Amino acid sequence: MAANNIENQLNIEISEEVAEGTYANLAIITHSHAEFVIDFVNVMPGTPKSKVKNRIILTPFHAKRFMKAMIDNVKKFESANGTIQDMESVEIPFNFGGPTGQA
Repeated sequence: MAANNIENQLNIEISEEVAEGTYANLAIITHSHAEFVIDFVNVMPGTPKSKVKNRIILTPFHAKRFMKAMIDNVKKFESANGTIQDMESVEIPFNFGGPTGQA
């Protein structure tokens, strides 16, 4: 079985530019019958306009796998670091003039 695991390994590389990452504080999620589209945006206070920094397009199957992975990772994070405060319970204005109701 150990040999089988070695054969099934996936070698993933990342460039320095991609490894730096892109900050986003808003995700706008839309879907059609065939795909989910997640637009990541960095909205800054006092700025009337923001641009999508990254767009990820997933099949419904992979969107559900991504959702389950996020749930699992948030649970692991919270067990190690404490509960993440939900934005609905924050009592400061959080409207930067962008769309509301997104995650």
